[in-house]
Amino acid sequence: MYTYWIWLFLLLLSWLFALLHYQGSFLEIPNRIMGCAAFFSFFFMLPLFKKHPFIFTMITALMAASAVFTLWPDNSGTTNPYTLLVFTILAGMSVFYLKGWQSILIGCILLVGLVAPHFFVYPSYSLVFIVLYTLLVGVALATYRQTKTKVDEIEARNEALLSEYKKMRRRLVNDEQAARQEERNQIAKEIHDSVGHKLTALLMQLEVARMEQTDEGAHSRLLELKQLAKESLEETRRAVKTLKQDEIGGLSAIIRLVRKLEAESYMRIQFSIRHGALTAPLGNEQAIAVYRAVQEALTNVMRHSGGREVEVVFEAPAGGVFRFEVSNPVKTPKQYKEGFGLSSMRERIEDAGGKLEIAQYDGQFIVRGTLPLLATKRGKME
Repeated sequence: MYTYWIWLFLLLLSWLFALLHYQGSFLEIPNRIMGCAAFFSFFFMLPLFKKHPFIFTMITALMAASAVFTLWPDNSGTTNPYTLLVFTILAGMSVFYLKGWQSILIGCILLVGLVAPHFFVYPSYSLVFIVLYTLLVGVALATYRQTKTKVDEIEARNEALLSEYKKMRRRLVNDEQAARQEERNQIAKEIHDSVGHKLTALLMQLEVARMEQTDEGAHSRLLELKQLAKESLEETRRAVKTLKQDEIGGLSAIIRLVRKLEAESYMRIQFSIRHGALTAPLGNEQAIAVYRAVQEALTNVMRHSGGREVEVVFEAPAGGVFRFEVSNPVKTPKQYKEGFGLSSMRERIEDAGGKLEIAQYDGQFIVRGTLPLLATKRGKME
């Protein structure tokens, strides 16, 4: 859109000097001003029809015709060099926005506007100068057009390659996740078929041995062993169930989330792990809370910030607490309001025994959460 304003500024400046240069009769001034108003009326209509090439071309042709009639030389025979400037800017604009044959149409209208006065008004500049000037501008614009076409083709090719690259990265992430889940399912099946079966057989044998045992002490001991085997079987079943389920929390799930967002090119994430955060003993509820909080924070960045730069930091200073921080630059600081997403994030962190801080500071929007580690909790209880 900024190119539109550049063209407007150049045309306004050139038209101003062109109109001020005329020294004709006072009666011609209103006609020239009306012609100038018609020219810029057509110019302001262009953005409305940018997606309609034919109408866009016709409006540009009307702009060229109005410029020719409005800037037609007066009978004084004086040269107005700013007319050449207006025509040159208009020709450059047509080459910039229109296709080959469309820009040639505009160029022909402008060329007629330059050559015709030589035969009807006899201006002081010669026909040879007009021809040489037209050839020079034509060669320059043709060279620019050829270069622009090549650049557009290269950009289109790069866009196609980038799109294909994104698809490959998405496929790679999905295939990796599917392979990991398939491996987990295979392990779960093997545990269920081997360990689960053997523990079930052990329970049956212990029960048979307990029923055959007459000694009270041995009977009690066998009952304890049976209870231990039963608990082991339950633990095995829970482990198998967990393996078969998709991971919904934890550091590995967050890393996959970061990789997925980067693969989609939604944002550029700087991910840092400091001070033993990788081995921090987080509970299951805490790990899920951290995952959901980071997920919600990244989603808010995509929706509201207008940027794609994000920094995610995990740390466990002194091994006492686990801290995560998600920060992104804010272009124009404004008052934020905690909606459902931020309120749910705060509630989830607090339910896991931690606290959540949300602030804007030094051009950054920061979401910081702190959770006590399990080792610290046990130490206090003991």
